[in-house]
Amino acid sequence: MTSQNTFKSVFSFTPQLVKRVFTGLAVGLAVILFFVLRVNPNHPDWGPYWMIQPLLITPLAGAAAGFCNHILDILRIQGGAKKVLANVLAVLIYAVALWLGIVLGLNGTMWN
Repeated sequence: MTSQNTFKSVFSFTPQLVKRVFTGLAVGLAVILFFVLRVNPNHPDWGPYWMIQPLLITPLAGAAAGFCNHILDILRIQGGAKKVLANVLAVLIYAVALWLGIVLGLNGTMWN
């Protein structure tokens, strides 16, 4: 397989891409729901619709991390140490993306 075909196969719309994006989205939603649902929703400074921002931004960050996980297949298919590197990078990218999604989602509400 040439590099042109590898690049094209990784960036094509596949069921594997959809699965990774939705997995990232679901984990991001579960994490932010854990924080949001434990809080008194009648905080006077936050407004009536304060939950919308974290419930949109954090799952989108998780979905973006799932997309990055799919992009790392370029390294995974090469095998060996590059596969290990791709898996470690996937975990790090997901952790950072989820953390940034939580911070941006809760900015102005619970993060102050």
